Amino acid sequence: MSGFSVQDGRPGGGAVAAHSLGWLVAANTVGVWLAVLLVWPGAGDAFAPLTFGRWAPVHLNGQLYGWCALPLVGALLAWFLDARHPHAERHAALALGAWSLALLLGCVGWLGGVVSGKPFVDWHGWTRPLLPAAMHVLWAFLAAHTWWRRRRLRRVGLAARLAALALLLVVPSVLHWASDRSVYPAVNPDSGGATGTALLGSTLALVGIYLALPSLLGVASRAGRRRGKPVLGAWLASWGIFGWANHGNASHHAPGQIAALGALLLWIPLLPWAWGGWSWPAGARPWLRAAAAWWGLLVASGWASFLPGWSERFKFTHVLVGHSHLAMAGLVASVNGAVLVVLTGRTVSAGVFRAWQAGTLAFVGLMFALGAVEHADPAGFFGGDGLTRLLLALRLGVGIVLTAASVRWWREICAA
Repeated sequence: MSGFSVQDGRPGGGAVAAHSLGWLVAANTVGVWLAVLLVWPGAGDAFAPLTFGRWAPVHLNGQLYGWCALPLVGALLAWFLDARHPHAERHAALALGAWSLALLLGCVGWLGGVVSGKPFVDWHGWTRPLLPAAMHVLWAFLAAHTWWRRRRLRRVGLAARLAALALLLVVPSVLHWASDRSVYPAVNPDSGGATGTALLGSTLALVGIYLALPSLLGVASRAGRRRGKPVLGAWLASWGIFGWANHGNASHHAPGQIAALGALLLWIPLLPWAWGGWSWPAGARPWLRAAAAWWGLLVASGWASFLPGWSERFKFTHVLVGHSHLAMAGLVASVNGAVLVVLTGRTVSAGVFRAWQAGTLAFVGLMFALGAVEHADPAGFFGGDGLTRLLLALRLGVGIVLTAASVRWWREICAA
């Protein structure tokens, strides 16, 4: 495993890895504690009033705003930062420090019961402006470095960065607005969940980010730009379907909602094909292959579980928990693994990679099994019958494996 330097990776890459993997370890540790409470609820008495409900947003938001988000912040830093600036590394560290400080203070608030009641948008009360403020700090460094290197950038590159800055400037206000308790998206009236249109839009936004990642990271194109135009055309066409679909409260029984969400099936092969047009480092390729597999499972199972009959059975059971882990621990973690290889110039051992992938697969399988038990025998499930307790205990064991893998991952990337 090679040592880190700016030449080996990207400016700020080491700090990005430290913050990202640090939050992964912390959030996983909290997740293990939550799993303990599901097996032995009485264990929580030792830390009262820090109940399951107070630890849960720490786990969820630590994963989303820490582990899932910070490698993407690293990609922005890689694209915007002027590597010739003598303080580029320090500026990256300050931006990341502001972000992690906001998230840490948010954890203090959530443990104190200051929450909005909206999962993943728990910023409320005095915590509500924290992350938007950190986003403004990040934006200021990105804008400053764009100014410093404006004469060395090509006209197209400068225009792209200015357009991105304009878009990024809106994000903090959108997050602050979305955290309002009175703000809710359209709802599927027959399930209480998201509509097909909402799921399509949010997923297409993620696809757009993942299509842009190689360019942001400075990965060289392997096939010229021959894949760029058809992929961009397909992406814009998908947004056209999004524009056509009903944006109000729409049922999963509506053919238009099923068809709109089904447009994502095209992206099962298309997203990996787009990634294949770039010369990724050897250490990133296993992560991308894993990401492609998780992506296929995520889209196919997501569309199938949206269909009438299936949604009614499993929407708010542990199947939903399994599906979210398929997305975050499977797809996002694998993409982030590739991103960290590019940012730091370091790779992790095969043992860490295999433990993470196998652990995630086992965890998702256990959640689907719990969801099936929950649907088939709700009374036995909530009464804590033998099968339920066994599956919850296995979940705890797999969670410990994933946490140990994340600790090893952090040590191999950040502590060498």
